[in-house]
Amino acid sequence: MVRSGLCDYRIYVLSLRERLIYGLAAAIMCALISYTFFRSLYIFFILAAVGVIFYPEYKKHELMEKRKRRLSGQFKEAIEILSSFLSAGYSVENAFRNSTGELITLFGKDAMIVREFRHISDSISMNKPVERLLYEFAERSGTDDIRNFSEIFAAAKRTGGELGSIIEHTTEIIRERINVAEEINNLTASQRYQQRIMNMLPFMIILYIDFTSRGFFDAMYQTVLGKVVMTVCLGLYLSAIVMSEKILDIRI
Repeated sequence: MVRSGLCDYRIYVLSLRERLIYGLAAAIMCALISYTFFRSLYIFFILAAVGVIFYPEYKKHELMEKRKRRLSGQFKEAIEILSSFLSAGYSVENAFRNSTGELITLFGKDAMIVREFRHISDSISMNKPVERLLYEFAERSGTDDIRNFSEIFAAAKRTGGELGSIIEHTTEIIRERINVAEEINNLTASQRYQQRIMNMLPFMIILYIDFTSRGFFDAMYQTVLGKVVMTVCLGLYLSAIVMSEKILDIRI
């Protein structure tokens, strides 16, 4: 968090509840991996110690990216509303104030973009430069679209050009970019779901054979060669997960 109660969107702080949930999820996954690949309580404790520490950190990054996407979606609506007010001849202060009211109706008073626009509107009324306020918001957001908007807004104010038409054109470009990003995310949603199912298939197959044919995999857990093979299989499995995550992580 930063001053004025505003959020630094580049930082995500897990709550105690989130840490407990993701720590428990990590422990369960480590138990499944250690049973499926090693059948060793000793390996489980090692994996669980590592998983409980690092998995919540991984989820923290994922949650931070999701929050940024929500902020970008709200920002897209906000600049469209702001652009309409500026094009109608409103002053910058009145445009932000009226936009805040519209955004409250659209997202609710506690939405991220509402807090940001309310802060900008209140600060403008205290004679703080809007360019600086937008720049600070852009820096905290950690998103290119908001940063680009703040830079173009500052340049338009500085050159004294037609602010309404410049912002309207900029809004159109940013809206198209965000729409494309949202469409890509929607298109890959089903593939992500399928990926999660595929990730569980090796465990399901091994556990099914193990429970239906007792002792079938004993050689894999009781001999040195078997342990080496299972370790290599685990490495390949984890590598496949990482590769699939990178393939589905499409950025524009």
